[in-house]
Amino acid sequence: MMQPTLNHVSCPGPGAAGGPSEQGHRLAYWEWNDTGNPAHPHVILCVHGLTRQGRDFDTLARHLSRHARVICPDVAGRGESDWLADPMAYQVPVYAADMLSLLLQLQAPIGTLDWVGTSMGGLIGMGVCGVPELPLPVPVRRLVLNDVGPRIEWQALQRIGQYLGQPLRFESLQQAADALWAVSSSFGPHTPEQWLELSRHMVCPAAEGGFKLHYDPAIATAFKSLTPDSASASEQQLWQLYDQITAQTLLLRGAESDLLSPQTAQEMAQRGPRARLVEFAGVGHAPTLISDDQVAAVAGFLLGEA
Repeated sequence: MMQPTLNHVSCPGPGAAGGPSEQGHRLAYWEWNDTGNPAHPHVILCVHGLTRQGRDFDTLARHLSRHARVICPDVAGRGESDWLADPMAYQVPVYAADMLSLLLQLQAPIGTLDWVGTSMGGLIGMGVCGVPELPLPVPVRRLVLNDVGPRIEWQALQRIGQYLGQPLRFESLQQAADALWAVSSSFGPHTPEQWLELSRHMVCPAAEGGFKLHYDPAIATAFKSLTPDSASASEQQLWQLYDQITAQTLLLRGAESDLLSPQTAQEMAQRGPRARLVEFAGVGHAPTLISDDQVAAVAGFLLGEA
């Protein structure tokens, strides 16, 4: 079975934990390419959610990689990317700048650029696609927002804050998978094998033995500084960005999502890029894009598949 290659780029801005601040930080990304052309001009950037990492997209990326180069970064503080020295730097503007650096440093020229963003990855996508003057290699052609929009329900943020950044350790991969399922069951039905595979890249060996979560617990610092007032102010800014998006936009929603309300999804379908809305029954926040119907929805939108 095809596997991705791991690569790194250097990003300016906040310094890495334990390193000189003026040197910025390293961003890791996983590249999938089964096109037969290492310089294929169609690039699809897949950006993960808050506590996740780029290997979340393995199933989708394998499918798309027959038609395009699929780039799946580990956002700063996650996976194989550097942790940041300043916990308050874990915010969307920094992540958006990192994605711009990544795109500008890819080895081969980009002819067509698409974006798939799950939850936080969708917010980063809005931050990039909603600023027309950004020096992207080419404008984003098609944008997939996976269960996220400008308005995020406060109760969902509170739910996420209850487990975010907890210093957990696990004796085995299976124990880690079980613990992750306890806070992620809203992702919808998965076989035990699917969930174990999704969990495999969420942990890394702990110094004291066993496994720990593969992200910097300090990502919780900026998140937990949110208040209803600051969230409301952020919502207004996000709507302004959303309304400036010119990319064709597909909005995916888990029908039971507590983060993206039906009302917000309908509003997104009626303003700005007028997103096409697809909902998945029996799924909350957020669809993992591994089931056949979810992969087909994304691939059909990006590749024009039947």
